[in-house]
Amino acid sequence: MFAGEHINTSEDRAVLHIALRNFDDFKIQEEGVDEVGGVLAHIKEFSEAVRGGSWKGYTGKTINTIVNIGIGGSDLGPVMVTEALKAYAKRDLTAHFVSNIDGTHLAETLRISKHFVALSTNTKAVTAFGIDKANMFQFWDWVGGRYSLWSAIGLSIALYIGYDNFERLLKGAHGMDKHFKETPLESNLPVLMAVIGVWYNDFYGSQTHALLPYDQYLHKFADYFQQGDMESNGKFVTKGGQRVDYQTGPIIWGAAGTNGQHSFYQLVHQGTKLIPADFLAPATTHNPIAASKHHRILLSNYFAQPEALAFGKTEEEVRKEVGSNASEALVKSKVFEGNRPSNSILFPKMTPNMLGALIALYEHKIFTQGVIWGINSYDQMGVELGKVLAKNILAQLGKPEDVKGHDSSTTGLIHYYQKHRKE
Repeated sequence: MFAGEHINTSEDRAVLHIALRNFDDFKIQEEGVDEVGGVLAHIKEFSEAVRGGSWKGYTGKTINTIVNIGIGGSDLGPVMVTEALKAYAKRDLTAHFVSNIDGTHLAETLRISKHFVALSTNTKAVTAFGIDKANMFQFWDWVGGRYSLWSAIGLSIALYIGYDNFERLLKGAHGMDKHFKETPLESNLPVLMAVIGVWYNDFYGSQTHALLPYDQYLHKFADYFQQGDMESNGKFVTKGGQRVDYQTGPIIWGAAGTNGQHSFYQLVHQGTKLIPADFLAPATTHNPIAASKHHRILLSNYFAQPEALAFGKTEEEVRKEVGSNASEALVKSKVFEGNRPSNSILFPKMTPNMLGALIALYEHKIFTQGVIWGINSYDQMGVELGKVLAKNILAQLGKPEDVKGHDSSTTGLIHYYQKHRKE
């Protein structure tokens, strides 16, 4: 990766999201890498003009609303980061995100849409759409969508939190890049997290991995890494073309604590599934309500959950608690077997620098696991088949007699739609 080799072998591409946050430490020979600085300067110039009020909307008024239209990494990254760093936001600037092709998402978000800038590699298409070439931000094919928030895709982030904070985000990630590249394996955080994950996934048969941030600002963190992990390592064929005979990427899910405690922790503690979990929390909150009383209550739960998962509660402890008159069924229902795995990640405070390091930590963990499993973590062929089929079906939705070449279930569904639609 750091040498610029084309490790995305199926598409013959380099994988260089690290180059977007390099700050001249790594010497990478790949076309376009020398253009990153110019794009960052463009992001800085534009974001500061909007935030400062010199760049006006089409009505001539100061811009107070950003609408980010994108899907996948073009949505999930900016959404997660703007939520995580809301404490640094320009509060008179509102950010909206439209990702679903469902027109409802667009209709409920957009009212007026006459002022666009574009993030694209296709100058011809951008100008044909009516966008000034000067408002186009460059992009490269060695940036995968799920790793693109560091690029011009992060323009909405820079607008929302300011370019200086966006740069701090990049520097935090770069610091983790250096740690990953230079630190011996036995002390290398992404490597340690990766091998622990492989251990439970492949040797204990765990099917999922939960991300449980005890910080409301990180409530989109699990959503973001659902794509980051599952699109990267959800593969059953190795780079050499062999079908694997072992487990690869886990199902990623989670929610912000303590909400999760009152929805799915019951299964995590006493269910029949083994669910490794990562608990994340800041030592210091941005919102010290009642002299940080709320945060202390939150962190008491953060500390308690991994301990409960690890050590549980024995039948002997339960009997002492409930007394001799308790039914056997009650006693058994209160036993926690323990020995359920978790990682605890505690950091000083949620800052742009810290968030950058945290995201890069998980990026490199995912890459390391892909190397161990021998798969290509940087293509996403599984996303394509449904798109191809949908394009063919779209051309057949006009009349029932147009519906051809499908199985009986799909044909029946399309016919039902044609019968009941009202347009």
